[in-house]
Amino acid sequence: MIRVCAGILRRQGRVLICQRGGEDPFAGKWEFPGGKLAGGESAPAALVRELAEELGITVDAQDLRLLETSTYHYPQGPSVELYFFEVLDFQGEPRNLVFRDMLWVSAGRAADYDFLEGDRGLLARLAKEALPAQG
Repeated sequence: MIRVCAGILRRQGRVLICQRGGEDPFAGKWEFPGGKLAGGESAPAALVRELAEELGITVDAQDLRLLETSTYHYPQGPSVELYFFEVLDFQGEPRNLVFRDMLWVSAGRAADYDFLEGDRGLLARLAKEALPAQG
């Protein structure tokens, strides 16, 4: 089981999504920034490290709020345990240091992108939260 953390960064009603580069089977798929936990590393510590490496931003672990944890089994691939955190505050301007592309999109439209399958449950939740209130 691979343990992975991901951060949801918000700005003016939009969320930051990133497109994987490289040559692996998931190249070209969209995801939230983050990555694998190193041996013995906590999910918040891993996300703080990953956001610095991938986006060049500084995040304090106390500014992370766990949104959900899920498990996804990729057909012909790994099983992953996913930790999704909302990033409540960060220092610096996110820069694309490792991705093919990076976009700020409305939470309700993020699911229009070809996301990793393991992220799709959270995408549905974010889209639902982005709907205007009824009544």
